[in-house]
Amino acid sequence: MKPAPAASDVVLSDGGLSVRIDRLGGALLEATYEGQPFLVGAGGPTGAMASFPLVPFGNRVEGNTFSFEGGDFSLQPNSADPLYLHGDGWLGLWEIEEADHRHVRLSFSHVADDASPYHYSATQRISLSAGAIVLELSVQNRGETTLPFGIGQHPFFIRTPQTQLSIRSRTYFGERMGYLPGEVEPRPADLDFEAGAPLPRRWVNNAFDGWDGRVTILWPELRLKASVEADAVFSRYMLYMPADRADFFCLEPMSHLPNGHHMPELGGLTPLAPGESLSGRVKIELASLADAVEE
Repeated sequence: MKPAPAASDVVLSDGGLSVRIDRLGGALLEATYEGQPFLVGAGGPTGAMASFPLVPFGNRVEGNTFSFEGGDFSLQPNSADPLYLHGDGWLGLWEIEEADHRHVRLSFSHVADDASPYHYSATQRISLSAGAIVLELSVQNRGETTLPFGIGQHPFFIRTPQTQLSIRSRTYFGERMGYLPGEVEPRPADLDFEAGAPLPRRWVNNAFDGWDGRVTILWPELRLKASVEADAVFSRYMLYMPADRADFFCLEPMSHLPNGHHMPELGGLTPLAPGESLSGRVKIELASLADAVEE
């Protein structure tokens, strides 16, 4: 094993696939296949992250407070958003434990403080093989109290006018004030991707439950296809498309629903006793579309 590089960025490559990773946030800054970007640097605290891990849970907690097993806990805003957002991993500096030209393993630790009651360690392994990028994330409760944990990934996929999704899920949640999931509602026709459909051209910020962990993304203009496979722990996802940008969309595999701390059965969050862990893997496989039709 080669020693870990001293620079902040790590570049991985395998065949036509290449990614650049930053220790800040343990984030992907670039991801290309045969020279074509398939992720967009559009998020995170710098606005340049193309994908980042969600740990010790993703999205928001209503009121920045929650109760669990007889205890009351509070959080503090950690970004410009008034609600504590996406955990700590995307904001912290990860340590590079090992790396070579096709994989890197990073670690991150957080000690409970005034901003968050969570004391944990996280490990992320990013690897390339046979045209696929594999994102593996785990979190271990290092505190003295059982708390509800979750994990997820937040990729910013490139968006073109003809981008199409094919994905199945059981339940759709509307959106309410504070960018939080609302009630279960009938799925809008333009968000029904079971048979494959183009992305709508409007604001979308919705949670889906009962996902089978599979999605196909087609970019006909780019002659490119992505096949995503997520472990069973990721049975939910968020679909996000801002109104002011048309160059990306986010499809975020999550082990839980946003605001799960306030939902029945914790919205899928997993109570971890001290020393217990939660982990999951997401694979994004790229391929060329030889028969794509250009505009």
